[in-house]
Amino acid sequence: MDIKRVAIDAVNETIVMNVVHMDYKGQVAKRINEKMPLAQVKGFRKGQVPKDLVEKQYGKAIKQEEIKKVVDLALERYIQSERLNLLGTPLPKVNEDFNWDAEELTFEYEIGLVPNFEIDLEAKNNIVKYVVTADDKLIDGQVERIQKQFGKAVPQEVSDAKSDLTGAFSSEANGINNTTTISVDTFSKKAQKQFIGKKVGDVVTVSTKGLFDDDHQLMDYLKVGHEGVHGLDVEVNFAIEAINGSEPAELNQELFDKLFGEGKVASLEDLKAKIKEDAEAQFAQQAEQKLLLDVQDFLIENTKFDLPAEFLKKWLQTVGEKKLTPEEAEVEYARSEKGLRFQLIEGKALAQSNIQITFEDLKEFTSNAIRQQMAQFGQTNPTDEEVQGIVARVLSNQDEVKRLSEQVVASKMLEIFKEKANPTTKEVTYEEFIAASYGE
Repeated sequence: MDIKRVAIDAVNETIVMNVVHMDYKGQVAKRINEKMPLAQVKGFRKGQVPKDLVEKQYGKAIKQEEIKKVVDLALERYIQSERLNLLGTPLPKVNEDFNWDAEELTFEYEIGLVPNFEIDLEAKNNIVKYVVTADDKLIDGQVERIQKQFGKAVPQEVSDAKSDLTGAFSSEANGINNTTTISVDTFSKKAQKQFIGKKVGDVVTVSTKGLFDDDHQLMDYLKVGHEGVHGLDVEVNFAIEAINGSEPAELNQELFDKLFGEGKVASLEDLKAKIKEDAEAQFAQQAEQKLLLDVQDFLIENTKFDLPAEFLKKWLQTVGEKKLTPEEAEVEYARSEKGLRFQLIEGKALAQSNIQITFEDLKEFTSNAIRQQMAQFGQTNPTDEEVQGIVARVLSNQDEVKRLSEQVVASKMLEIFKEKANPTTKEVTYEEFIAASYGE
């Protein structure tokens, strides 16, 4: 068998395989012999069919099966021996006039290659690493919300800026249907006006764009998935079922113990300090996520390389349970191209920095994430045995392993960038951070 590569350009090649009779005849003969005791042809008893009739009835199909096995194995070994770094999988070129009886059979496969490129992690950039602080305005507002949340509900006929509205967000066209209770002042200042002066039974139609200062709140109140939350701009209805004001709860030891555990907060000053600590821990996570997105955008924009776009569009038509039309593949490629580019950049950056992700890294990351989640629910001092038991259960799920591995890689990537690119650090309030994130 003769195998060679024909270059088309830097990221597209064709593998050409010439198969001759000697490459498959032995296996075909073996299969024919195995078939003879089982062959059934009218006029002959089972197992007594002459070999030429067996070959006539089954030979063509067996020959094609064995040639395909030979070709598939040779292709796999060739890719390994040549150490080809592929995008997608080889696509056989279709030949409508293919002659299986020819002395020499030629098979051609299109392949897309991972491009060669360099990345400069120390390139000049204008990326900002935000440190988000909880200012007095935010802390006082949170104290007020706590008093309201644990206070006494007072029914109202007409809503005002402090009212709690119970109702259902809905949009049939966008699959949104969620009943919730929300304070009018939770909405953005612009959106609040549409919810003031309303009565039970009223239906308010609003756009999701700008409904909240932080788009992530769409996940909480409309149950929109994280992947679709940014930039979502659709109309939803909010049908008001109840309107309540509140009589604020007294800030006393009973309330403090209920919120944080016995004796952990003993005064208004302690309460504000705790609110500041918890808020800034949450803001740090959001700031880290924004930094990662900004790094991704910067590296994609400043790392230029070609992808085998047309090959990948054809390949997308063949993978998955549902075969895609050329038009659907075009849309899917446009949707996934940015992610593919960053995946390649990310891998290159880790390799350049000699960083590998180990199972111990994954276990440590998962353990820290579980401890943070447990702390949010008031379990601040779990034992190592408890945590490791949960880690073992989580990592027994392959989908969770994949998801967490991606987060570990992203975390390592961010550390590399912060070390080498040295983004500018800027301290801001949460309002300033939201404005920087969403341009509001």
